[in-house]
Amino acid sequence: MAMLTVRNLNESVKTMLRIRAAQHGWAMEEEVRRILTQATLNDEPDIKLGSRIHGRFKSLDGLDLPARRLPRPAPKF
Repeated sequence: MAMLTVRNLNESVKTMLRIRAAQHGWAMEEEVRRILTQATLNDEPDIKLGSRIHGRFKSLDGLDLPARRLPRPAPKF
């Protein structure tokens, strides 16, 4: 298995990791391993950005967008 060293980790982050690990009943190293695994496995690279944005905001069905209009003419110098 691979080994990873994280330097310059904020002390409060380390404390929170230790607390989370204790709440789950395992070591801090296991907590970090599970967090990293979950973060990488839940990533959905196959879904395009536009589809992800649409999925996030599709519950706002009644959103009124202003009508499109032609751009203003370019200034004449």
